[in-house]
Amino acid sequence: MGLRVAIIGANGFIGSNLTEHLLATKPDWTIHGLDIESQRLDPLQDHPRFQFTPGDILREPEKADALVREADVVLPLAAIATPIRYVRQPLAVFELTFEANLRIVRSCVEHGKRVIFPSSSEVYGMADDPAFDEQTTKLVTGPIDKHRWIYATSKQLLDRVIHAYHFEQGLRYSIFRPFNWIGPRLDDVLDAREGSSRVLTQFIGNVVRREDIRLVDGGFQRRCFIYIDDAIDALTRIIENRDGCADQRIFNVGNPKNDLSIRELGEMLIELIEPYPGFEDVREKVQLVDVASKDYYGTGYQDISTRTPSVRNAEQYLGWKPTTDLRTAIRKTIEYYLEELARGGDAAARA
Repeated sequence: MGLRVAIIGANGFIGSNLTEHLLATKPDWTIHGLDIESQRLDPLQDHPRFQFTPGDILREPEKADALVREADVVLPLAAIATPIRYVRQPLAVFELTFEANLRIVRSCVEHGKRVIFPSSSEVYGMADDPAFDEQTTKLVTGPIDKHRWIYATSKQLLDRVIHAYHFEQGLRYSIFRPFNWIGPRLDDVLDAREGSSRVLTQFIGNVVRREDIRLVDGGFQRRCFIYIDDAIDALTRIIENRDGCADQRIFNVGNPKNDLSIRELGEMLIELIEPYPGFEDVREKVQLVDVASKDYYGTGYQDISTRTPSVRNAEQYLGWKPTTDLRTAIRKTIEYYLEELARGGDAAARA
């Protein structure tokens, strides 16, 4: 009998890409998704091994509990993943990221289900190791009034609660920590609100609208970006869990070779998008402009200068390595969004 996988937050960036991949590559698996909306999943709605339930885990926790009861493995992917909301809506971040997901974890304990929890690279905070290790790197966050850290500490506390449930009650779990995953369906590039998207899609939206790219504190922070196909490959291996290789383990999922500063990301984006028809003017129209973090995010923000993953756990236990280089990852992401805009959005975007 094939695996029954419950994906809570299935309409999100990770959830939609994972659902699509599993339906295409695991012919005996069934996928049951839950989310408030379903537009990213619309092409999959008629698939015989996919079932979707509309629902809000904050207001309708019983729907998530029903999915857990029927599943073999549960992925609670629902979270708020944009830093500007950490600063402006910290309670909403806590309520969804921690409280709602804690209920799902407890449901997994009650019904004896395996949980695969999406932690975050944010849990490492301001650690200064050259590469962040799942077991040895200290988890360092800032003062209470920098409520940017409420997301990181919510994720970290759930990591600890999940392990405690294993220690005391035998909960089977795996934890993965995404490091700047990029690719199709990441965010809505037509949403012009500043800070509404993660950094790459925010920048693509700026370019499409011929707006300047605003670099917080000069854009000297460094990040490592990984293409979604590589990341989903790692996540699929965690779900497969051959010979229990992922049980009670934490995995960083990122590409340490794809390291660059946010300023370099803006420069590379302009370079890579310029050759596409209609974008020949981007160097003239779009400038890189420095902005202070307090003016962009507010006083509750604090940043991290570097964030590089060690992926030795994934290499050793999953037999996994990322393969997509940075320029290819960014180019594929650009092409997805340009194709989306060509199907009906670019006229509005450029108006």
